[in-house]
Amino acid sequence: MVDTAHTYVIVGAGPAGLQLSYHLQQQGADYVTFERGAEPGGFFRRFPRHRRLNSTNTVHTASADPETRLRWDGNSLLNDSPDLLFANFSRDYQPSADDLVCYLAEFQRVHQLRVRYGTTVERITREDDGFSVRTDRGGVRARCLVVATGWGRPFVPDIPGIEHATGYEEMEVDPDRYAGRRVLILGKGNAAFETASALLGSAATVHLASRRPVRLAWQTGHPGDVRGRHGAILDSHRSGTPHTVLDGTVDRIRPVDGGFRVRVTHAGGGSAELDYHVVLRCTGFRMDTTVFDAGCRPELVDDGRIPALRPDWQSSNVDDLYFAGTVAQARDLRHASSPFIDGFRYNLRTLTRILRERYDDVPMPVATTPGEPASLAKLMLDRVNGSSALWTQFEYLGDVLVRDGATGDFRHYEDLPEDYALARFADAAHCYTLTLRWGRDDHGDAPAVDRPPAPGRVTAALHPVLRRYRHGQLLAEQHLPEDLSAEWRRPDRHVQPLVEFLMAELNGGS
Repeated sequence: MVDTAHTYVIVGAGPAGLQLSYHLQQQGADYVTFERGAEPGGFFRRFPRHRRLNSTNTVHTASADPETRLRWDGNSLLNDSPDLLFANFSRDYQPSADDLVCYLAEFQRVHQLRVRYGTTVERITREDDGFSVRTDRGGVRARCLVVATGWGRPFVPDIPGIEHATGYEEMEVDPDRYAGRRVLILGKGNAAFETASALLGSAATVHLASRRPVRLAWQTGHPGDVRGRHGAILDSHRSGTPHTVLDGTVDRIRPVDGGFRVRVTHAGGGSAELDYHVVLRCTGFRMDTTVFDAGCRPELVDDGRIPALRPDWQSSNVDDLYFAGTVAQARDLRHASSPFIDGFRYNLRTLTRILRERYDDVPMPVATTPGEPASLAKLMLDRVNGSSALWTQFEYLGDVLVRDGATGDFRHYEDLPEDYALARFADAAHCYTLTLRWGRDDHGDAPAVDRPPAPGRVTAALHPVLRRYRHGQLLAEQHLPEDLSAEWRRPDRHVQPLVEFLMAELNGGS
């Protein structure tokens, strides 16, 4: 039985659910958040199993500006309390998940967010003007539903005998339990490498195996790939130890003499049968969609791992259903930081603006600035030098400037997804997007690139890029050279080239 109705219902009170709750509450919006646990951050009370976060915690920086400092703050939620920064809860560069749990609880206590703890959502059903959300404590109606539940279930690959593997979610974490044993770890993500690192000093043999090669964050630039601190097993193999990483397909697992015999087909051809005492499954997680009625079950992408999204974080196939946090990464998959706190905190600030405009008729914040090249260039350089959103959400969130054909002034919108902006302003003759981007192509390893790059060559490191669109079509772009201090203000390298580009485009017709 439905007893109340709200404009917004949020499911989940992890970091994303709390962040969105905060933004909506600050706006005076009508919302409620459901969380099945008794406290916030249930996922981080269990994971990662070895209790060290993959995010870093940079306490000391060269800047005193709070906005700039957020560029290197991987765990704080956006809020107006100077005491509610993660650095006040941990000084460790590689912080403990327990510290994040404490931080989230304090965030809830200070802001008194409207979260109903101990409330399990049992069924979500689509209705004409929204959703019916049934919980174990009654039902509510939602005009707009935002799912911020994070990962719901482990991914279990379809391998004969996989039931003999112990899952990451339930394995023993005490290294002594693996002393002198041969261990196979299925998977090559951070969970697998985290587990391997913990066992190297105890296990006789540790092998990591999956069909996908290792992707190292240092090489790819994606913070979700394997972090450098987990790389000890790579060094161990090169040092002649029995520990190694295998590229290949695990064909089957079968019990033999109190252990397990595993058949592996190697990526380069050939196969082998290898004996282990223990097989651990560290193959990641998937979103759980069983709570959705068949009439509003979201489409999934990335091997059924995450929901398919429109540019505004709305489900690709269900109107008024949005996703927040880790699971809302489909639009910038393996690029920016949307799966992590330091990325989705900005996504959710923008999502709040989109939702308020759509459901509450509150106009999206916008500023007006004169269409004069020098002043526009100053505005743009101020943003790329100071914005933490553009920094952590590189190649995804950007500032958008749209020229008014009648006055020549520009409307300035901050932190919009670029694909969303291009759809929204598809009719504009002068639409400019300002983002930070990597120049990864053909530049090799980061320390080996030219600094500064050779003439005519795009810089390999993170740098500002201004693009001009007309009616949704890309007409021109300007790359500004990298700067090791991330300060793009040099008159000859940054200011003048940007002014000249703007002059050419603004005077180049409609």
